[in-house]
Amino acid sequence: MTPSHRLPALAALALTALVQPALAHEQVGVTGGLLSGLLHPLTGLDHMIAMVAVGIWGAQLGAPAIWVLPITFPLVMALGGVLGVLQVPLPLQEPVIALSALVLGAAVATRLRLPFAAAAVVVGVFAIFHGYAHGAELPRSANPLAYGIGFVVATGLLHLCGISIGLLLRWPIGERLIRGMGVAIAVLGCYFLARSLGGIA
Repeated sequence: MTPSHRLPALAALALTALVQPALAHEQVGVTGGLLSGLLHPLTGLDHMIAMVAVGIWGAQLGAPAIWVLPITFPLVMALGGVLGVLQVPLPLQEPVIALSALVLGAAVATRLRLPFAAAAVVVGVFAIFHGYAHGAELPRSANPLAYGIGFVVATGLLHLCGISIGLLLRWPIGERLIRGMGVAIAVLGCYFLARSLGGIA
């Protein structure tokens, strides 16, 4: 195995080593809150794919959306997180989160060209629900502010991952790969949406 092939394996091992203790024990205090917040967006596939899709869609739309959408999402998500911590009622959280993956995936797959303001509104609405879900699941012993900082930072990194994927648009094969990813995200969104609606029924 060459050094370049070892890197992904080492990264996977490091992530596994971090995630297992975090999930096995309740995190406490500021450090625990920060760690819990950083890891929480990585424990739900529906959250992850939607956040990556925001970065990809921003890259497809170009400036200023490539930077403003990934900034808008974490900022509005933080507001949703506060609502979740305060236990303010917000109906249909899981269906809307699943719908966000479906809509954002479809936007990437079709390379949807919305006006910048409209795209920001779409992203902002979904961000409230994602943030609420994170805030509502705050560990009781963790520091809320540190937890919030953690999940906002993790979300920003997922957006950055999406933007990096979006750079593949420079090549024709990259365009096809990205649209295929959009289809995959939308299909997963359909699955999560059907599952969440089934849970309501």
